[in-house]
Amino acid sequence: MPAATAFAGPASSASAVAGPASSASAVAGPASSASAVAGPASSATASAVPLQPSSPVTARPALHSHTTAVTTELAHRPTETDVFPARWTRISDTRFRFTAYWPAAHPFFGPVDDRHQDPMIVGETLRQASMVLAHAEFGAPADTHFVMWDLTVRVDPAALLLADAAEPVEFDVVCSEIRRRGHGLRSMRTTMEFRRAGRFVARGTGSTGCTPPRAYRRLRADKLNALDTPVPLLAGIAPQSAGRARAEDVVLAPADRPGVWNLRVDTGHPVLFPRPNDHVPGMVLFEAARQAATAASGVRPFLPGTLTAEFAHYAELHSPCRIETEVVDERPGEVTVRVSGRQDGAPVFTASLTSARPAPVRSPS
Repeated sequence: MPAATAFAGPASSASAVAGPASSASAVAGPASSASAVAGPASSATASAVPLQPSSPVTARPALHSHTTAVTTELAHRPTETDVFPARWTRISDTRFRFTAYWPAAHPFFGPVDDRHQDPMIVGETLRQASMVLAHAEFGAPADTHFVMWDLTVRVDPAALLLADAAEPVEFDVVCSEIRRRGHGLRSMRTTMEFRRAGRFVARGTGSTGCTPPRAYRRLRADKLNALDTPVPLLAGIAPQSAGRARAEDVVLAPADRPGVWNLRVDTGHPVLFPRPNDHVPGMVLFEAARQAATAASGVRPFLPGTLTAEFAHYAELHSPCRIETEVVDERPGEVTVRVSGRQDGAPVFTASLTSARPAPVRSPS
């Protein structure tokens, strides 16, 4: 993921969480050193999350004694309150254990209703931890541009209660598919399992690519030259339709038919665009998928138990990006929304999100 960004889409060292791939084999788009959070997954695999899943991530060898603090620089977040992993311990060359804190209140990753924390905070934590390890444990230089090609997160929403927000989150990380560039890092996959007070919360995986600054400048030269060109800010849809409390956090604008929106890009947003970026951060695309799933399904709150995303190309700042949805009722009691983003006739990303439908409220007889 790109160095200063967020959840998806190729990003510059100050931007994305996931981004477009530079080769035909990439599953998802490149992100700059501050971006990615994603894991490989097909949109047809969404399913309910088991409460106590078994996983190789949870095989717990003895911890080493040394712990290291996460800094804003390692997490590519200029504001401390936007950094969720707090510290980590190295267990082996490829295994690590982190402690994180998910605040009950946050300007962007705030509660989705009066009971639940935002499931998207899992993906953002995965993204940040992946960049931390890439730098501190695998030798990626500070000016590396990260790209996350794919992301899969499975969450138990019942374990994301606001009442438990004061409890630290422990998560184990396994790094695999590690490819080196000299003494540095070319790419790797991170797989993480999150628990709070001993209870399973989520599991996620994502693959991250690393691009040196010189190569990134060659790849993105014309877009980097347009960084000072203002991006028109479109009028957003109603916050309630997008599942947001504040109008400034809406990333969808009306389009020409139901189930379709235009991407709304606010380059002044302090969380989505913490630094100047030459493309739309992957985190913005991931959030657009969640908001589109909420608006298309009509489910409030939309609490995704399964989220998958794959990124194919950078989403450019100065070209309209169309967000399309398909609502699929595959299982009783839940809804799946498939989301795709297209720009200039080409696919940018695809995502699939599944949420339980709220139980109907019975009126007193």
